[in-house]
Amino acid sequence: MNLFDVYPLFDVTIAKGKGCRVWDDKGQEYLDLYGGHAVISIGHCHPHYVQKMTEQLNTLSFYSNSVKNPLQVELAERLGKACGYEDYQFFLINSGAEANENALKLASFYNGRTRVLSQEKAFHGRTSLAVEATANPKIIAPINDNGHVTYLPINDLQAWKTEIEKDDVCAVILECIQGVGGIRMVEADFLKGLRELCDAHNTVLICDEIQCGYGRSGKFFAHQHLGVKPDMITVAKGICNGFPMGGVLISPKFKPVYGQLGTTFGGNHQGCAGALAVLDVIEQEGLVENAAKVGAYLISELKKMQAAGAPHIVDVRGEGLMIGIELDEPYKEIRTKLLFEEHVFTGCSGTNVLRLLPPLCLSMAEADEFLAKFKKVLG
Repeated sequence: MNLFDVYPLFDVTIAKGKGCRVWDDKGQEYLDLYGGHAVISIGHCHPHYVQKMTEQLNTLSFYSNSVKNPLQVELAERLGKACGYEDYQFFLINSGAEANENALKLASFYNGRTRVLSQEKAFHGRTSLAVEATANPKIIAPINDNGHVTYLPINDLQAWKTEIEKDDVCAVILECIQGVGGIRMVEADFLKGLRELCDAHNTVLICDEIQCGYGRSGKFFAHQHLGVKPDMITVAKGICNGFPMGGVLISPKFKPVYGQLGTTFGGNHQGCAGALAVLDVIEQEGLVENAAKVGAYLISELKKMQAAGAPHIVDVRGEGLMIGIELDEPYKEIRTKLLFEEHVFTGCSGTNVLRLLPPLCLSMAEADEFLAKFKKVLG
């Protein structure tokens, strides 16, 4: 049997990782500013994480949600304290797409509506309704194209007001920093206006924090830069440092009903142990604060390069360690040179944006190393 060939692959085989470094099967070392697509939050193979995952694997890796799991309760309590949402409820699943799928489903149970508003260039996942809320017709199969979703321009409050005032909108879902959309930032006045409109028209406000959340922006959640509380917050990627896990933080106004939502693997013992270890490290090593500090430095230095006339840099956007560098040419050549000549992994978006999504433990020295290599590649 062959693999179903849907991924364009670099000719690199990563064999091991440590912190913000990875090594291929030939022993070549790379600086990782991609983090496996923003998944590696506390660094590759952090010893505390490895210890806790190993201990759990040697004890009990899985049992179903038909029995009590104290690790789930502990994780919900710890996460609530860490992010400031202690009065919210937590539902655990396995991925970001599932998190968004369940959030949208719960919103529809809540107000009985079926219409969703999403941003242009949004990415919310590849499952049924999550992919319909994703503004990319290439990945929306005919069976998913059910007319539930209207895509609207980012930060154009009047356009969203016009739709919400029709009183048929089930939910608004948005990334406060768009990832696949090219590190586009939601503005505070826009989000505050949306919150007021949603409250007035019984519409549910969902913040997709799957990529921009879990400390990456320099606050625990990106929407916390904007002073608004959503009704639901979806998380995945950094929650378990590479082990598949996702979740939905749910406002007290939603009342749980037995059987309303469910999952086989979600909230399993192994994942909860890993997620608790991630919170341990985030707190003990001050990684949210580190993301804010190192990210601000990187953004500042990149903007200085742009102002000084460095070739190809059109714009630098982002918060914390979620950074987009817009170029005046397709990113492919520069990204390829960074990988194969300078041995630095980066992400990308669209055709012209390089994305930096490193582990939150990235040091100032590693930031300087990237800047030097990036200058070299730009010429």
